[in-house]
Amino acid sequence: MIGPDTAGIAERLGVAADTATAVPQLAAETGLDVDAAYAVQTALLQRRLDRGERLVGLKMGLTSRAKMAQVGVDEVIWGRLTDVMRVPDGGTVDPAAFIHPRVEPEVAFLLDRLPDPGEPVGRFADAVRAVAPAIELIDSRYANFTFSLPDVIADNTSAAAFVVGPWSPVPDGLDNLGVLLEVDGRVAQVGSTAAILGDPRRALDEGIRLAGRHGVRLRGGWVFLAGAATAAVPLRPGAHVRAVVEKLGTASLRAAS
Repeated sequence: MIGPDTAGIAERLGVAADTATAVPQLAAETGLDVDAAYAVQTALLQRRLDRGERLVGLKMGLTSRAKMAQVGVDEVIWGRLTDVMRVPDGGTVDPAAFIHPRVEPEVAFLLDRLPDPGEPVGRFADAVRAVAPAIELIDSRYANFTFSLPDVIADNTSAAAFVVGPWSPVPDGLDNLGVLLEVDGRVAQVGSTAAILGDPRRALDEGIRLAGRHGVRLRGGWVFLAGAATAAVPLRPGAHVRAVVEKLGTASLRAAS
């Protein structure tokens, strides 16, 4: 039996991202399952690397019940981050470069070394150099922001751009910090880091385990986005977005008009 055309699917998704043009869901028509979807994601990454981008980290997706409910899937997933996706804290993005951009508040880790799978939380600070508030800009390449689990995995978990706020030493507790997402100075979402698998540190453990299944090992110096603490909100032209994480500070971006 011939498997899905991973290179062809990756090309369709890559062109969709490059041209900000949505495509229909692909998994049902191509027979894509989860393992094949990660193969597509790898091909999609290679397409970026071939044009000069660098891999700078990993991100988790669907780590909160709010996110699972929002997109209608029920499994934690992971994707890749490149240097071109990074936006300076306080920087500007052009919504017209995306199909239907949304923003969400996150917690970011700066890895000092590769943690061991299942490493005790007590040794966490030895593996993670610093922590920061972050914003992820997600942009599904599928029409109506609707997809199955294999679809979103193949689409690099809707990764589009990210902002990392100031790095700081890892505090003793990360499991129940208050989180706000503000748009134009008004609170758009309220949440807690507890929404990220109960504790953002667990997201790192999951990321190591899940990526390892596909031969990907995290590296020192990489950024790791632990997942969203709230549901995502649409990014409108001209909007100023700020993520506030208790004890960690703020990260912000502005959308061009």
